[in-house]
Amino acid sequence: MERNECHSATHEYPNPFICQVKLTRAQRIRGIILGSILFPLRVTLAALIFIIMWPFARLRLAGLSEEERSRPIKGWRQWLLHPILWSLSRAAFMILGFLRIRVTGRRADLKEAPVLVVAPHSSFLDMLVLLPTQLATVVSRSENASLPVIGALLEFNQAVLVSRKDPESRKKAVTQVTERLTSNGYWPQMLMFAEGTTTNGSALIKFKPGAFLAGVPVQPVLLRYPNKLALWHTTSQFYTNSTVEFLPVYKPSLEEKNNPNLYADNVQKLMAKALGVPATDYVMEGRVPVNQLGGLSFPLESPARETLSLLHRNGLGAHEVEAALDRMLDRCQSGAQGSKASAEELASILGLTDRPTAVTICGLYSKDEIVDLRQIYLTVAALSGSVSFKSLLHTGFTLFDREGRGSLSAEELADLMGALLGFPQRHTAELYTQASIQGRLTEENLMRVLTTHPTYQRVVNEYMQPLEAGSQLANRKAVNNNGNMRNGNESLYKNKKFE
Repeated sequence: MERNECHSATHEYPNPFICQVKLTRAQRIRGIILGSILFPLRVTLAALIFIIMWPFARLRLAGLSEEERSRPIKGWRQWLLHPILWSLSRAAFMILGFLRIRVTGRRADLKEAPVLVVAPHSSFLDMLVLLPTQLATVVSRSENASLPVIGALLEFNQAVLVSRKDPESRKKAVTQVTERLTSNGYWPQMLMFAEGTTTNGSALIKFKPGAFLAGVPVQPVLLRYPNKLALWHTTSQFYTNSTVEFLPVYKPSLEEKNNPNLYADNVQKLMAKALGVPATDYVMEGRVPVNQLGGLSFPLESPARETLSLLHRNGLGAHEVEAALDRMLDRCQSGAQGSKASAEELASILGLTDRPTAVTICGLYSKDEIVDLRQIYLTVAALSGSVSFKSLLHTGFTLFDREGRGSLSAEELADLMGALLGFPQRHTAELYTQASIQGRLTEENLMRVLTTHPTYQRVVNEYMQPLEAGSQLANRKAVNNNGNMRNGNESLYKNKKFE
């Protein structure tokens, strides 16, 4: 059996977004030999099956008006074409190596559970779950509708299409899903991958609320691959084991019906326990995996940690980093030049002779080669331990108090927290409410909330700790289960960290 090694996140859970498959030498040799034969053969035959499916999928809605297409398909288009597509789909997965799909538990009927909630979601091969669910209808990105064959299959499925970039499309999709789930059996059973994106299966990320908005009972469905391998290795095996497990129907309480997020969280915890993996608050924001706490978002891979690592690899020790931070702060406080800098300017400020490193650092904080130095300064200074948190917050507050009022607006607070955490913050209303008094958010009140409020105290303790007290770059210590750095001077550091 292969070994699956996932990189750890900076906190107590494994990172479900990064995974490396480690194979023994014998497995690699076998994969090369069998893969060179089985991979092209299987992919070619599966592609042929999908091409055969195409006209049957198109035929299902051919000649129907828009009004007829907006209703569930009945009659011969259902009893004739549905079994044909199911059989061809099964043939495609058998060709890919899924000779047997083991099913445990009982699939609930439509009246018992209008929606099936599936997890974890690891790859497009997870669509095999459609076979034991009799091709239940799905929710898919609207962009997929334009793909050859895939678009026809989504049309056949009468899938709900949604564009993640269009708020109106998302609202329309929510309305469609809710109408179908509350249609009392008029629409067929739906199937949703509740995580909303693919992971490595080492943990369940936060469930999207879509399947839970209608407040109807759901049936959790677990998808297991005893052989967790990439596509090449999967198709290079003689066969691949897979199990679909139907758990008992989950009926929401009144509180859960009124709170879809609570409903989703409780089902996530139940499924995680059944899988034997953690249930996390990790989500994807703009293609970046983040953790959420008190409305704030934290990238799983800290840009400041990577920046310090890059500086260290380029020969900058603790004193050189501190000097570079001083230069960066001077630049930020300069009214003439401002806080925005190009990759070339950043290289000069950091004392780097290697421009590609500066470009890489820019990419950690920005989508282009122009970066806000305030973000780099505040995040790196926090993790390097060059200044106390109190001094750091004072500097950040001053940099973002654009009009020098001694108070931050809600927008300025979002910008400040984004700079402190190294990731844009869009949900800081809760923090603003906690820290503002009579519409004014002062540095003193913000400091009080961040260091005494149970939730935001965790933000400071777990996300703004130095890599190591004293010698930050020389020897990086491991992170314990709470994300805190431990060393021989820990008690001294704890007494001084907020000074």
